[in-house]
Amino acid sequence: MAKGHRSQIKKTRNEENRETRPSAKLSYARVSVQKACFVLDAIRGKDVQTALAILAYNPRYASSVIEKLLKSAIANAEYKGLNVDDLYIAECYANKGPTMKRIRPRAQGRAYRIEKRTSHITIVLDER
Repeated sequence: MAKGHRSQIKKTRNEENRETRPSAKLSYARVSVQKACFVLDAIRGKDVQTALAILAYNPRYASSVIEKLLKSAIANAEYKGLNVDDLYIAECYANKGPTMKRIRPRAQGRAYRIEKRTSHITIVLDER
């Protein structure tokens, strides 16, 4: 049995498992996971400067959202004292968020459902 109060045991366990790499997360982004993954696949594993260049010239809507998120992750890395020139995108992924359901009126009194999908996008950086 571990010694100490339950909260102290949990605190020490959480400190051991804490992620130390700089990251940024955007929750409830108004873009579907599938569309966000097209852009994320293009920048995965690239260094930060190359990824920013790819995002700047990508015509998809998700690229503007992901570019802002990447700049936030870079700022988090600078705050931790890491060199920006050595950073690369270690992980980037999009998870499914809640779907907003809307109704579209159709002919003869019918109603079609429109699903406005959201996603949670995460970018994790690391040093080379």
